[in-house]
Amino acid sequence: MLTITRRSVIGGAGALAAVTMFDRAWAQSSSGPFQLEPLEYDYDELEPDIDALTMKIHYERHHQSYVDGLNKAVADYPDIAKMPLQDILAKLGEMPESIRPVLRNFGGGHANHTMFWEIMSPESGKPQGELKAAIEGMGGFDKFKEEFNNAGTKRFGSGWVFVTVDKSGKLGIESCPNQDTPLMDGKRVLMGNDVWEHAYYLKYQNQRGDYLRAWWNTVDWDWVGKRYAAAKAGTLKI
Repeated sequence: MLTITRRSVIGGAGALAAVTMFDRAWAQSSSGPFQLEPLEYDYDELEPDIDALTMKIHYERHHQSYVDGLNKAVADYPDIAKMPLQDILAKLGEMPESIRPVLRNFGGGHANHTMFWEIMSPESGKPQGELKAAIEGMGGFDKFKEEFNNAGTKRFGSGWVFVTVDKSGKLGIESCPNQDTPLMDGKRVLMGNDVWEHAYYLKYQNQRGDYLRAWWNTVDWDWVGKRYAAAKAGTLKI
């Protein structure tokens, strides 16, 4: 069964020893190889930056629908169902044409949201070590956040804004429409923010910029640092 947890996203023995399993919130089971894992924090723990009702709807309804749609798409394709999600997304052009759009939308949605819940925490902290140096190499933390927020604000309609990372540790910022992800181009995602309206509309209405600025208070820099190290080691998955 291809469940996705913080352990499986990073991989490697060090991550296995360092990570606490998700244990504090509800997750609905889904019939198929892909599963929605429980959150590591309660819905209200990211307030006031992300409200509890938005968290509940976003997680239980939106993300669950991506998991369900993905499982339905691979139900008649056992070889694809056994593939790691990042491989499915990187090889979309090789997937059966009849299910390719569903894999793109629902597989991308599952990967994006799994990353999204993972990199947030009630205790944000600050970038440290090599990650801090990489961010400073982009002009400093304030410029890094400004460029990220600008990319998210300029994304027309629904989509995501991402920070990508290569094996050398070099960072990049890009946005994608809908549930597309840089994984589809063979890249690795360090972190990202959901700019679909369902991620912020209840609290911020049409003020996406306010949401983007507030969201930084929720970023778990300790875990983003682990993702950065895994990317450089070639073990980062989704």
